[in-house]
Amino acid sequence: MEEKRNIITEKEITSAKGGMALILVFLGFIVDIAAIAGAISLLDAGSGTIGGILLAVGIVFLVAVIILSTGLHVVNPNEAMVFTLFGKYYGTIKKHGFYYLNPFVSAINPAGKTMVSTSTNGNASVSTVSVKKISTKVMTLNNEKQKVNDVLGNPVIIGAVVIWRVKDPTSAVFQVENYKKYLSTQCDSTIRNIARLYPYDVMEEGETEEKTLRGSSQEIAVNMTAELQERVKDAGLEIMEVRITHLSYAEEIAAAMLQRQQAVAIIAARKKIVEGAVSMVKMAIDELGEEEVVVLDEERKAAMVSNLLVVLCGNKDAQPIVNSGSIY
Repeated sequence: MEEKRNIITEKEITSAKGGMALILVFLGFIVDIAAIAGAISLLDAGSGTIGGILLAVGIVFLVAVIILSTGLHVVNPNEAMVFTLFGKYYGTIKKHGFYYLNPFVSAINPAGKTMVSTSTNGNASVSTVSVKKISTKVMTLNNEKQKVNDVLGNPVIIGAVVIWRVKDPTSAVFQVENYKKYLSTQCDSTIRNIARLYPYDVMEEGETEEKTLRGSSQEIAVNMTAELQERVKDAGLEIMEVRITHLSYAEEIAAAMLQRQQAVAIIAARKKIVEGAVSMVKMAIDELGEEEVVVLDEERKAAMVSNLLVVLCGNKDAQPIVNSGSIY
């Protein structure tokens, strides 16, 4: 029996009380500083008991004000924050503003850890910086080139770029471990799955209606977008577009396929040349006969056709020979 996943229902936090809370915290700091200064004055004046009590209260109050100040959060446009309170989901902020929340809540973003390289006196060090805010801006995933087999089994190198954004921050945090790595993995799988359904190019002449990776890249990109969206919808991600950025044969067959393409191009060019030459020869013979410029028997017509085809279909320029005698 398949275990049912724990789906978290999003609870959006819209009450932004940061301004009033900031004023109260600021006033608390002023009162606390005044209390500590008064306690020090009493201690200097010899009132040790009252001064000591006031100083202790001032220190405790200072710690409390510092703890309360941690509840202030600034959320910029196109950003979101997901909060938990002692291991339980607390709420999600999706609109920009200045908020005050329970000071004991913590923002989580498993995909927010970034590696930062610093250099001090020539010594390089790498540290991890945790970003708690989740960007809901449109982002680009430049998928690395990968080798796949097309429907004919030919190895193909293909790369794609994905235009995406976080649509549901709560699902992105709680439904997958790391939504960025999850998207990259699903993108690789989608490209491999779609590419193996089509040939790289048309192998036989006349198969113009068959969809190929090279000739139908836009339609295939649409199919990739639909399949990738289906794969990542539970992670709260929206796939806006998938574009194929690189497509080529693998190195081991690239040379052979290049020769094949050159042969096909040469054959197609020769076919056009022959078709044009035949029409020109026919036109020449018909016009000579209609105008009665010269009367040729079948043998001479055949010789003329042969000579004209050689001239029109040859790779090099023909060298004319003037016959000053009789053609017979």
